[in-house]
Amino acid sequence: MKVQVINDVNKDFVINPLRSIAELITYGDQHDLNFFEFFMEKKVMVEFVRILKISKIVSVQLLQTMSIMIQNLKNDHSIYYLLSNELINFLITYPFDFRDEELLSYYVSFLRAISGKLNKNTISLLVKTEKEEIVSFPLYVEAIRFAFHEDDMIRAAVRALTLNIYHVGDIHVNKYIATTPHNKYFLDLVKFFRERCISLNGLLSTTTECSPESTSKIVSAVDEIEDNLYYLSDVVSAGIPDVGTLITDNMLKLLIFPMLLPSLRIEVSNGKKLSSVTSLCLLCYILRILKIKDLANTVAAALICSIESFGPNIEAKRLDGFMADHDKESHVDDEKPGGNLDSNSVQHNCWHSASVLRDALISYITSGDDMQVVGSLSVLTTLLQTKGCMLFIFHTLDESMLDALGILPRRKQHKKLLLKALIGEDTGEEQLFASENCSSNEAELNIYLQRLKVYCVIPLVNLHCDKCYLVIKFL
Repeated sequence: MKVQVINDVNKDFVINPLRSIAELITYGDQHDLNFFEFFMEKKVMVEFVRILKISKIVSVQLLQTMSIMIQNLKNDHSIYYLLSNELINFLITYPFDFRDEELLSYYVSFLRAISGKLNKNTISLLVKTEKEEIVSFPLYVEAIRFAFHEDDMIRAAVRALTLNIYHVGDIHVNKYIATTPHNKYFLDLVKFFRERCISLNGLLSTTTECSPESTSKIVSAVDEIEDNLYYLSDVVSAGIPDVGTLITDNMLKLLIFPMLLPSLRIEVSNGKKLSSVTSLCLLCYILRILKIKDLANTVAAALICSIESFGPNIEAKRLDGFMADHDKESHVDDEKPGGNLDSNSVQHNCWHSASVLRDALISYITSGDDMQVVGSLSVLTTLLQTKGCMLFIFHTLDESMLDALGILPRRKQHKKLLLKALIGEDTGEEQLFASENCSSNEAELNIYLQRLKVYCVIPLVNLHCDKCYLVIKFL
């Protein structure tokens, strides 16, 4: 006789069998497949859905039972049965009461358990398609709803789930993920990371003394920034078309150009800003962990190059082929902190800022305090170590300066010593070697300089950090 009513009086008569089912199916998967055959024959999954519709009292136990079964099943036939059944998508999209934190935790664990069984064959069982195009992927859509939840464990579970999906490498799923409106998730990721950076700045600005408690909070905030960057790096490494470009573009537009680079200027600006050391530290983390060539090259062009020398009328357009549609939707109106600014004046300020960043960086190295010296050298060293980025450093920064700073690459040092041995002294003949690829380097450099036109129309975000007690962990 089937249960028709579930309440506080008889709920244990339902919850206890649910627990037993999870144990029996797990045991049967390892020792006797007849257990799962009976599970299918009696359509137990249908019963799960039926009792959930009767009462939500059993929601937590039902989600726990499903999670245990999915996590422990090893038999391909059993896994295919569970995932191919449309009832799994019913459970994924069921309107649970997520105000219950315990239930939410079990729900996210349930979703993550499913993602752990995904491969190029099973992932197709969880999507809906029309004319070979995916129109619905409930597992992914429902999971990213909680991607920025205040609970660290829930955020971590959702991130693990998304990486499981990204690294499956299904072409159709990747296309679905990278198109509107689902690609907004990557914009939100960059916004979330920016908020962590602002929180770190606020923490530093309110710290008045180096106590164990304040140091612990700062280290914790820096660790969270690192975690966010490593997740972004894992997302980029999945190789989903356009996603890397989307993350790069928004990292530049929402954080690096409006916040970090303006804070490196030596002159005192009106309003508050990040400290130069904090900005150098964050730049170092971003470049070192993400390892995105286009991102590093654009930052290098902004830091090292004198933009005016390449002409004032560079056309503001994309050269990387990513025109996109995502630009329209990723334009953030709420990024204007102090009202509407005239775009021409903002652009003028940005070009002025970019023209002095190189001098500021060198000034920090030659006459700054210890933290500024370490931060500036670390940024330059990170750029030099980034694959594909070295041409910008050598093309625009005099080798004698690099040698004086102690960061001239060994190959260049050997060439310099060889020339010295051959001709007996330093002469201008070194330029014969330095300018071999000048024209091709300049063409590539112009691409990134033109990119700066696009990003530098973003209004500056002025933040302040009176004192910085940050321990630079990237040394």
